Amino acid sequence: MALMKIKFNQRKRVKLAQGLWLLNWCCVLSGIALFTMGIFLKIELRKRSEVMDNAESHFVPNSLIFMGVLACSLNAFAGKICYDSLDPAKFARWKPMLKPYLIICLLFNIFTFFIAVMCLVTRGSLESTLSHGLKNGMRYYKDTDTPGRCFMKKTIDLLQIEFKCCGNNGFRDWFEIQWVSNRYLDFSSKEVKDRIKSNVDGKYLIDGVPFSCCNPNSPRPCIQHQMTNNSAHYSYDHQTEELNLWSRGCREALLTYYTSMMSSMGALVLLVWIMEMAVMIGLRYLHTCLESIENPEDPECESEGWVLEKSLKETFTSFWKSLKSLGKLNQVENTEGDGGGDKGASVATVS
Repeated sequence: MALMKIKFNQRKRVKLAQGLWLLNWCCVLSGIALFTMGIFLKIELRKRSEVMDNAESHFVPNSLIFMGVLACSLNAFAGKICYDSLDPAKFARWKPMLKPYLIICLLFNIFTFFIAVMCLVTRGSLESTLSHGLKNGMRYYKDTDTPGRCFMKKTIDLLQIEFKCCGNNGFRDWFEIQWVSNRYLDFSSKEVKDRIKSNVDGKYLIDGVPFSCCNPNSPRPCIQHQMTNNSAHYSYDHQTEELNLWSRGCREALLTYYTSMMSSMGALVLLVWIMEMAVMIGLRYLHTCLESIENPEDPECESEGWVLEKSLKETFTSFWKSLKSLGKLNQVENTEGDGGGDKGASVATVS
């Protein structure tokens, strides 16, 4: 028994073809939107690639670009099929292509759903990427004379100013690394020597942060050096000065920015997936209802359309049997090949 069988007359078939034609061109526009989103996301990730640890984060934008191009191509082709379906002579040349096309559509819809899920659950991998990338970026902040790292200071400073953040998890991250270049340290100074000797790794660590961590909303001039020394500044308590620096870490700020962007994109991809599923099911109905017309010379006659020719259980069973028969066929061919080899070896032995 066919699954989701519907009866169609001439009027319903025309309405189905026209509705699918319109829906296909809506999907073409959605494909352009997906392509644009992929390009935008790729640019955004490249802009901050220096503070991201791995290149795998480009899988989603690359997939969106590929999906956009494929959606435009597939739906433009489907739109042409729907337009020609009103003319039996023109539709006859598309009939052999419809089954392979529907299989391609099914694979495309599975891939689309997978990318939608990836957009919605990518927070974990993105958090790890940003955490390691920011940690490395902060470590190279002082290397303004090193080729390949000379722009890291500018990148980190602009990042902290734009996203109103400081450090990886917070401003105290700057206390654990040497962010002042040796070029600007006076090694004849006793204070510098003592600080370097007091550190196991021989680094110049201070309780200070770069200027880009300063919060302009603070009512007093920014205190960015000797931050934990209350006696070094008048009327200052580092535990209560909330407005002096940005309190949020850059990992959290970037994660919120990219997660909200990816969630919006995931919702749009999910909407495109629903539209593509509707197109695929509609095309299947159009295909079956036109094929089941008993008298092609009478366009007014009724016909039946369905999604699956058999029930879901029967379809799965027949598909499983087909896979088993293919497996047995390969096994027989391998056995015959082995037998032929043994026979050849026996003949060689006798001779």
